[in-house]
Amino acid sequence: MANNYEMMYILRPDLSEEQVGNAIERYQTFISDRGAENIQIQNRGKRRLAYPIKKYLDGIYIQMNYQADGTQIAPLERSMRLEEEVIRYLTIKLKKPSVTVAETTEELETEEQTQPTEPEVAEA
Repeated sequence: MANNYEMMYILRPDLSEEQVGNAIERYQTFISDRGAENIQIQNRGKRRLAYPIKKYLDGIYIQMNYQADGTQIAPLERSMRLEEEVIRYLTIKLKKPSVTVAETTEELETEEQTQPTEPEVAEA
């Protein structure tokens, strides 16, 4: 049974674009070789950290969404822990598939149309 996972990891800010691309490709290949599907990667860019991590004030944020059975998480996190280029990572299991903005807008419009309107009260 495939579950949806979201992983956010932060790379050191002093990496070149080529090194960032290599790191993204390495982790994408790592999980795809272990059976993950529908891998979506977003490079969020360099951002200021809320607090210093390993003496870094900035970091390069990478978000990776994928479907997997969960056996990929521990080896991937172990690999990231051993690499010096990753300063922080977090994997969460999503409860339901992510929805797009268009789907959310359609649901809101449907709810507004189905809710009864309150009758107007006339003042005497």
